[in-house]
Amino acid sequence: MTSNQLNFKEIKSILFVCMGNICRSPSAEAVFRHKAKAFSLTIDSAGTVGSHAREKPDHRAQKAGIARGYSFDKIKARKVTEDDFEKFDIILAMDDKNVQDLLKIAPSHLQYKVQLFLDYAENFEDTEVPDPYYGGAKGFQFVLDLVEDASDGLIKRLESA
Repeated sequence: MTSNQLNFKEIKSILFVCMGNICRSPSAEAVFRHKAKAFSLTIDSAGTVGSHAREKPDHRAQKAGIARGYSFDKIKARKVTEDDFEKFDIILAMDDKNVQDLLKIAPSHLQYKVQLFLDYAENFEDTEVPDPYYGGAKGFQFVLDLVEDASDGLIKRLESA
């Protein structure tokens, strides 16, 4: 990686981040892992808070994702650590609050790695993946729609590097 700039040719590891790591970021991890099988990437997810550490993803997120063919096996919630900024080449946040929380703990020379995941979406104008935790099944379906679109856009970006 070059200093203070992402080099998509060199991306080998991606971390998806939301608040609790039980709805949005594990869904992004599962979707991207499935769609990016052709790449040799390390893919993980984490939360900005650790209140759900070691828990499996929300059953509603799993149900929605499994219905679309995604696997949540071995995904367990964890909190973002300072080491993640060294370990991962790009850190993709689900919303602006996640970005701000990540920038507070990121070493200054690695803050360039933090981006909004939906910056890669091609078919939605949304800038944030909304938290579906307090909503119904439609919210989890919408999260998947957004995550699938952004995943496709990110894969295109990686392929064109």
